Amino acid sequence: MASSSASSSSSFVTIEDNSIRLSISSTDNLKGFILAFASSAFIGSSFIIKKIGLQRAGASGSRASSGGYGYLREPLWWVGMVTMIVGELANFVAYVYAPAVLVTPLGALSIIVSAILAHFFLKEKLQKMGILGCVLCVEGSILIVLHSPSEHSLNSVEEIWELAIQPAFLLYTASAIAVVLVLFLYCEPRFGQTNILVYTSICSIIGSLTVMSIKAVGIAIKLTFEGSSQVARFQTWIFVMVAVSCIITQLNYLNKALDTFNAAVVSPIYYALFTSLTIFASAIMFKDWSGQSASNIVSALCGFITVLSGTMVLHSTRDSDPRPVTDLYSSMSPKVSWLIYANGESRKQKDDDVLLPDFDTILKQDHFK
Repeated sequence: MASSSASSSSSFVTIEDNSIRLSISSTDNLKGFILAFASSAFIGSSFIIKKIGLQRAGASGSRASSGGYGYLREPLWWVGMVTMIVGELANFVAYVYAPAVLVTPLGALSIIVSAILAHFFLKEKLQKMGILGCVLCVEGSILIVLHSPSEHSLNSVEEIWELAIQPAFLLYTASAIAVVLVLFLYCEPRFGQTNILVYTSICSIIGSLTVMSIKAVGIAIKLTFEGSSQVARFQTWIFVMVAVSCIITQLNYLNKALDTFNAAVVSPIYYALFTSLTIFASAIMFKDWSGQSASNIVSALCGFITVLSGTMVLHSTRDSDPRPVTDLYSSMSPKVSWLIYANGESRKQKDDDVLLPDFDTILKQDHFK
């Protein structure tokens, strides 16, 4: 009888502990969701502000896509940078409270923000199908939030380090670095100015490693504030150095992508690649799906596919930027016009010729296009 009572008491304690953990996990996921939502608003705005700054800098100097850094003297570009930093800080804290599977897909909301702002400030038309894409992004995000996994408890940076050096994640990291080197050394010089996937792929691959290192640093900071200092651990500083290196690389290639291609095209493609790779990397390193039911996994993946579909619809309905003139000699060559006189005779006239008063019409080549 006594043993039965003890067993019943033990079961009750276990159930109570599980309910407390579930409650804490739900609260943390809610904090992560709110921070990720705020982050999307700031980051979506920063895309447009930085784009305008890059355009202004390019109008008075060398473009970022050509290796120029004139945008560093443009105040509006710095406003965009500050806005992005605020958004990234909110995103940084969101990763501390919620798994990457929940936080990263919510970046789709930044695409909605950037699309709406681009419609008004960059004159990049948002059509009716684009509105449908926005709705799909919102619906998919809601589905992801409802079926996101709980965050696993980590008590020290050493535990995160053990996750980072497991063979599966080391293989992912080595493969990511190898692909980035091929893109950087071979593809960028040949296709960087014509193929949007070069710049966005570099940003996305490096970005997946950025998220993993930032999440490790965030957890280390959180544990330090809770009284378990992680500052003296060498693993903490390795994660910090990796995060800083990855962030600098990301920003550099994101600037090139934004300056070369339409912001409404860069945003969804970058989101799709970055989110897919981050979810994949997080599933390998942090084992987000371990212990989750098949229905939750399928529902979350369906939500992500819905968001991805929305971004593609949004992308397909946007106008692309006109191609820049790349012929260096076109501006140096003399312009020639045809002058047709009333008597039917014609001759070529150069820019430095004086116009005669008896001509009827100047026919330029552009009139026939």
